[in-house]
Amino acid sequence: MSEQESDANEPVEMLRMPVELDYTYSAGTSASRFLRAFAEGKLLGQRCPVDGKVYIPTRGSCPQHGVPIDGEPVEVADKGTLVTYSIVRVPSENIPLELPYVAIQVVLDGADTAMHHVLSECELEDVHMGMRLQAKWKPREEWETSVGNILYFIPIDEPDAPYDSYKEHI
Repeated sequence: MSEQESDANEPVEMLRMPVELDYTYSAGTSASRFLRAFAEGKLLGQRCPVDGKVYIPTRGSCPQHGVPIDGEPVEVADKGTLVTYSIVRVPSENIPLELPYVAIQVVLDGADTAMHHVLSECELEDVHMGMRLQAKWKPREEWETSVGNILYFIPIDEPDAPYDSYKEHI
């Protein structure tokens, strides 16, 4: 047996190598507008000039049609409909949330696209698509130019949205 064949039968050891990336994020014009609005307690989207859909967060161009979105931002509500979710039970070093937690996609009233966030103040067995949610904001004096100004979403006492109103977002 050759040395090469002998090496092929030896187990390979895997090494865990920590990686750290430091970088500076430049938000650009559209994302900066969106984040500055967060510092004022507003949620901004922009309307596509082709089909009229409101995308949140604001973008420089429509991801569907590839055309510039130059119009005025559209303020959307801080409540909406839960369209899909996942119960997270696996820890992550980068996410300081107590397990389990619910990662959600919520279509805010006035928007046509879903926003990622988390749900709280709700029993896991009560979470379901179509439920109506409201943003739970940090205290005003803690606001920054950050999506983190919304701590999480909570269920509100409104009837569930009909399936046809959110099925395209699943």
